[in-house]
Amino acid sequence: MTGLEIRGLRVSFDGFVAVDGVDLTVAPGDIRFLIGPNGAGKTTLVDAVTGLVKATGSVRFGDHELLGRPVHRIARLGVGRTFQTSSVFEGLTVLQNLDIAAGAGRGAWTMARRRRTVPVAVSEALETIGLAGRQDALAGTLAHGHKQWLEIGMLLVQNVDLLLLDEPVAGMSHEERDATGALLAAISAARTVVVIEHDMDFMRSFARTVTVLHAGRVLSEGTVAQVQADPRVQEVYLGTGGVA
Repeated sequence: MTGLEIRGLRVSFDGFVAVDGVDLTVAPGDIRFLIGPNGAGKTTLVDAVTGLVKATGSVRFGDHELLGRPVHRIARLGVGRTFQTSSVFEGLTVLQNLDIAAGAGRGAWTMARRRRTVPVAVSEALETIGLAGRQDALAGTLAHGHKQWLEIGMLLVQNVDLLLLDEPVAGMSHEERDATGALLAAISAARTVVVIEHDMDFMRSFARTVTVLHAGRVLSEGTVAQVQADPRVQEVYLGTGGVA
């Protein structure tokens, strides 16, 4: 497994500093939650890591410096992300979505045909995300939570080593949220996971470490208990009433 190391990361847009000198180290196999109020710089930080916005500083994943690389080259280094809005192909089946993501080399005209065999990586991903029994269902018919799982599966079949997930449980039921937490725990056995999240109950249940961002800077960092006890977090992010 490989960790993520960010040093002095800075992103500005026309003079507005969205990320202001962030240092962040995510250990291999961690489930790191990034939390903070709207405008804290969470999504912009992930955009910088994945090459979607220009940034200065350093972002290293293993032996590779990511800053300055185009998006597709960063992806080839094993970095994958999801967005707040699902990007699955709703008119194709679950299996076909995973097939495309895996780069199995099937032409577009063959996607409508049922394949005779399923690649091992795709089969394993179906089991991991809990959709093996729905591989022939159209992605557009899946429940919201299942679409999120499919999108995670599409990263798994690409052999992604670092998953960056933007609010993966937004709009989910309580049961789907718990199942997603269990999925992240399973995935982290062989990968590093970073989660942008606003759901504090989900964070308390499944985060291993937490980084709180505020105004583009790191406000607090540590275990869930340490962050909850930090008066700066209680005052700036969650209000003076605390995070209990």
